[in-house]
Amino acid sequence: MMIYTNARLILPDGVHDGLELSVRDGKIAAITAASGGGEKVDCCGNYIAPGFIDVHVHGALGRDTMEGSPEAFRAICDYHASGGTTSLLLTIATAPLDDIERVLRAIGSAIAELPQVAGAHVEGPFISPQRPGAQRSEFICEPDEQATSRLLQFTDIVKRITIAPEIPHALDCIRAFRAAGIAVSGGHSDAWDEDARAAFSAGMRHVTHTFNCMSSARKRGRERVAGLLEFALSEPDVMCELIADGHHVSTTLMKMLWRAKGAAGICVVTDATAGAGLPDGTRFDLAGKSCVVRGGVCVLADGTALAGSAARMSDLVRTIVQEVGVPLHHAIAMAASNPARAAGLETKGRLEAGADADFIVLSPQCVVLQTFAAGREIFRRDN
Repeated sequence: MMIYTNARLILPDGVHDGLELSVRDGKIAAITAASGGGEKVDCCGNYIAPGFIDVHVHGALGRDTMEGSPEAFRAICDYHASGGTTSLLLTIATAPLDDIERVLRAIGSAIAELPQVAGAHVEGPFISPQRPGAQRSEFICEPDEQATSRLLQFTDIVKRITIAPEIPHALDCIRAFRAAGIAVSGGHSDAWDEDARAAFSAGMRHVTHTFNCMSSARKRGRERVAGLLEFALSEPDVMCELIADGHHVSTTLMKMLWRAKGAAGICVVTDATAGAGLPDGTRFDLAGKSCVVRGGVCVLADGTALAGSAARMSDLVRTIVQEVGVPLHHAIAMAASNPARAAGLETKGRLEAGADADFIVLSPQCVVLQTFAAGREIFRRDN
């Protein structure tokens, strides 16, 4: 038994003083009032929060999920542990189906070796050619029965898939993935309001990187019609991903999302690519596209589009607390309990007896000092 004391615990209803967190055999054993007994670890008045869960992350330190290697996966996990991430979904970019299957098999093997890997998020190839973002347009394809069946072989690995609701066969595909217990997220989409509503009826309950690569209100004939963005903002049962890195979405738009969805309706994600953790000006590859780190964000080398973020989860939490004015315990929920629900990780994302001992020690400035997964320290800040 290890007892973590002299900390401020971040629980769903706020920040609590005078409590201790007890850990045994990789689980949270108890949260109790401070007492005199047991072997204790002094947290020096810092916060203890549940470990962050990133359901949309492509890479870090020059390594990309699409490499499909244990070395790449470990580098990604290790880097993002420094931002408080204790679980993540390695995210697959648009690519030929043979390559996607290869990477999914590699992720399946990694789950047993790397406890931070909770599965995969397949972001493409079933997306809109009109909204590819930094994805490779030449590999976008329709989710016909054959293509859908190929991915449904990996239901034990795929936790989340991004689909554009308006493309041919999308609704059948959404139903098939939902029936298999996989969360469907609308994204990289040029959908009209009725397309989004049809997808919702078929089982779509999430949207990918809200405001980015997503249709919004526009005129159709004489009428102005909502897009996927407005549908997501207006529908209480849709969870919205948010890249809160200060580059992908402005402060005003983040505030608008916060007002529309509240603490329970937002799931912050890094969408970090291989440029995360690299110095400004460094070039890197994103699924075959040349990119560069510029001004703290990742962009295509020709400067025409963003190419994911260079952020960690703790950076997102700090941004929405300091710039958007979200209370700390709500920001933590957006980074922990909400993504745990989004990925179906029932024992993660909360400080509660019986939950996995995935937690972080966080400074008052939202800097991660230590990260623990299953009670084992996987990151410690040196200074």
